[in-house]
Amino acid sequence: MISRRNLIGSSLLLAGATAVSGRAQAAGIPEAASTRSSAMQPPPRPSSGPDFHPVVTLNGWSLPWRMNGDWKEFHLVAEKVEREFAPGMTARLWGYNGQSPGPTIECVEGDRLRIFVTNKLPEHTTVHWHGMPVPNGMDGVGGLTQPHIKPGQTFVYEFVARRSGTFMYHPHADEMVQMAMGMMGFLVVHPRDANEHRVDRDFVFLMSSFDIEPGTALPKVMTMTDFNLWTWNSRVFPGIDPLVVRQGDRVRIRVGNLTMTNHPIHMHGPHFEVTGTDGGWVRESARWPEVTTDIPVGGMRAIEFLAEDPGDWAIHCHKSHHTMNAMGHDVKTFIGTPQKDLTKAIRKLIPDYMPMGTEGMAEMGAMEMPMPDNTLPMMTGFGQFGPLEMGGMFSVVKVREGLSPGDYKDPGPYKHPPGTVARQVTDAPAPERRSDATSPPSPAGFAVVKPGSNNHNSH
Repeated sequence: MISRRNLIGSSLLLAGATAVSGRAQAAGIPEAASTRSSAMQPPPRPSSGPDFHPVVTLNGWSLPWRMNGDWKEFHLVAEKVEREFAPGMTARLWGYNGQSPGPTIECVEGDRLRIFVTNKLPEHTTVHWHGMPVPNGMDGVGGLTQPHIKPGQTFVYEFVARRSGTFMYHPHADEMVQMAMGMMGFLVVHPRDANEHRVDRDFVFLMSSFDIEPGTALPKVMTMTDFNLWTWNSRVFPGIDPLVVRQGDRVRIRVGNLTMTNHPIHMHGPHFEVTGTDGGWVRESARWPEVTTDIPVGGMRAIEFLAEDPGDWAIHCHKSHHTMNAMGHDVKTFIGTPQKDLTKAIRKLIPDYMPMGTEGMAEMGAMEMPMPDNTLPMMTGFGQFGPLEMGGMFSVVKVREGLSPGDYKDPGPYKHPPGTVARQVTDAPAPERRSDATSPPSPAGFAVVKPGSNNHNSH
């Protein structure tokens, strides 16, 4: 394990990926790190104090820092960014350090944090440290607890990470617009004791929602309910990273919800326990088992499980329309409606016309339809057995035996042992049917009395 003490040099090197301004550098403000591939190594640990096990940010990265005396210094830059939601669609958003959501900030309980925020947006902003106990003047509510950070200005926030847990950061200035444009990020505080709450794999992602019309790239910030793209870390399936773990790993998944509705997050396969909420860690005696946990607006949950059974286990929001992309809310339902003659007539005027939904929508996931540029299909993604017919808030927990320590690359589709895949049969027994739906089947030797019957001798 690498200690904090021998990494101060690499911390300083990694902190200098993007220059801010000559004035900022002269003032001793650390240069802001730009976006890094999630495939790169984890961020360096600080130069003093205990080690910690870094989190894995889906489709993201953790922000490097430098030690300046007793202070751990980070630098966020609020700016316009481009974010690929999935191959074939890129959105024009606002974010931090080149990405939406911004990079994950990781620190240790008791650390003294100094976070510089430079505003490169066309309007003022602030940063609120959601759930983190801070002095009132560091709470980031523009006009109430601090002046707004105007375009071109750099402000500094200073506070102590008083307790470990899962937190978020986002603006508290023109919040409706700035959060709708993608401004948010994770703040993870690790326990002072590196062995407390320790797991082998620790994943984080934020849920956000967007309304982007097909063929366009800019969110409609006035939308309140009818969103058409539901994202994890501003990505949609099939663009969301899989969660790769080794069989036997203890796994944590931390989820934050900054959308406008709740999300029942459901995982197939392993049962999990809810081990953390907005208020901190759940005592072991108070944890409860689940396969679905509902995450409210503005809330956070940490779930943990033991990866015992190998396979490709789906994880997704259980609201069906949240596992679709680029939904059209005005699409009519034509299930059971003959369209053959109508289609012939329309194709005389529109040769590429394709009827939708005569026999359900599954057909749409398996065929290529003409779409505007920069638009994703509503249902997409393919697995080893065919189309997945998914989108939006969907990914896969890939549990594999025999992975080398530290080797968590995507292993590809799961190779099922022979005889363990559901298959077609032709000799199934005849199903039991009831001719009278109002009458339950009669147990042997007993008469069934229907409601309203005058037969009182059944006893």
